[in-house]
Parts: sequence; C-alpha cells; structure tokens
Amino acid sequence: MRFVTYHTGDNAPRLGRLDGELIHPLAGQLVDLIAATPDDAAAATPIGEAFPRAGATLLAPIPHPARNIFCVGKNYHEHAEEFHRSGFDASAGKDAIPEFPIIFTKASTTVIATGEAIPSMLDPTNSVDYEGELAVVIGPGGRGISRSDAMQHVFGYTIVNDVTSRMLQSRHKQWFIGKNLDGFCPMGPIVVTADEVPDPGSLRLQTFVNGEARQDTYVRQLIFDIPSLIEILSATMTLMPGDIIATGTCAGVGIGFDPPRFLHKGDSVRVEISGIGFIENPVD
Repeated sequence: MRFVTYHTGDNAPRLGRLDGELIHPLAGQLVDLIAATPDDAAAATPIGEAFPRAGATLLAPIPHPARNIFCVGKNYHEHAEEFHRSGFDASAGKDAIPEFPIIFTKASTTVIATGEAIPSMLDPTNSVDYEGELAVVIGPGGRGISRSDAMQHVFGYTIVNDVTSRMLQSRHKQWFIGKNLDGFCPMGPIVVTADEVPDPGSLRLQTFVNGEARQDTYVRQLIFDIPSLIEILSATMTLMPGDIIATGTCAGVGIGFDPPRFLHKGDSVRVEISGIGFIENPVD
C-alpha cells in the first residue's frame, strides 16, 4: 500500500491511502497506523469518499517526527571517495571508506514537504548542497534486533533530500550543525509499504538539479545495507514505530564537482526513486 499525509486547504494534516491518482481518507495519522497491530484492518479502512490526488496538498508523510531522523554518512563507495577528495571532509587523512557506519541525526524541524522551498538563505556560508536518499520507516520497534530479523521491523520506504551546508559541516568538524538548518530535509510524499518492495536493493535513486541528472545509483550499492543499519542502531537503543532512517547518498553531490556546484536561489531539486515516486523542491 501507499500512504500520504495531506490537507485540503484548512492546514489540518490527514492520512490517506493512495490508489493510483485517488486518495482514500483514513482515520488518525501515519504514526498511528504504523503502531497498530498487523491484524488491525480498521487502521487502513477508508472513512470517506475517495477524491483526486490533485485536490490535496501533499505533506511530508510524518510531518513532525517524534524523534530525530537517523542518518548515515558516506554509505556509498563512490560518494565516500568524492567526499574524501572534496576538501570538505572533516575526517580527511583517514580512510575514505568507513569501517563502521557514520551516524548523525536531523531534527524534526528540518522536515518539509515536496513543493516547499528549501531556505538556502539560512546558510550564512552559501554552500547548500543536495543529497538524494532512500529512507526506511520503522514499523515494529525493538532493541537488539538481529540482521536476520531486521526486515521484519521495516514498515515501508520514502524519499528524503539530506540538504547540507558544506561549509558548516566542515567548519564544525562534525555534521550536526551543517545538516540541521530549518527546512533542510524535504521528505515524502509517499510511504510505500515493505511488502511492495521485496528487494530494496533494486530501487534506482536519481537526483536532478534544474532538470540536469546529478546522481544515479541502485540501492544495492550501499556499503552498509538496511539490515546492517537496523542491527547496529538497535544494538544500543530502542527503535520505535515511525522512526526514520535515511540510508545515505550516492556520488554526484555538488561538492563532487570542481569547482563545487552548490544550490542557489531559483534552482529546483528533484529526487526520484523507482517504485516510490519523487520529491521536488525549489530553492529560496
């Protein structure tokens, strides 16, 4: 199934099931449905008449995550190499390919919807970059989840753009400040349930800036795959229903060019993942 969060003009977020171009209204919010027991059919039972998708404004599927978004740095080989060469890697001098996952988080205040403007004016260094990524939405929570059981804890998948101030990321020798400017995480607009994605490695990830292809890879190229990330994160903390894990970006980001090709006011960034859809955001 495919789920969206939307409003129809009154700014009240509502949950819907997307069938083709029709939205079927559902009760509650997506986190309520995720937390429901698997046999609770009522959670996905429409409560009103379906209407055209064009009649709604789509929001981020979880507009206000209860916890920070878990993110993974340098998780594709070619991107790890380009980031290492770029001069913006605060860990320069160390191996380009990480031995263990590099984990950081993005605050809930970074989340915006497709169509909303990325506020580049908030970056005083004018070094805004894009990072298209597949995101995992956790279903049943748990701690100490084994790799072999990890995929049973996946509710579904969505799209994020891990927008970053490269100079702030480098200047502070850690990634939190450069990744956490308000509005620096476009997300959604659709969550596709795990049963519709039997092989997430086969998903194709692409990013376009002003229509120009910049990133293009398959999720199977991840250094640390989804089961590994769930196992490693849950080894030290309890994962909760509705938690979001952004799995990392691939080669082709702005700092991979010489000179770097940062985003500027008036640009447009589109991140597509096959089988899920796309998010597209103007830059303000």
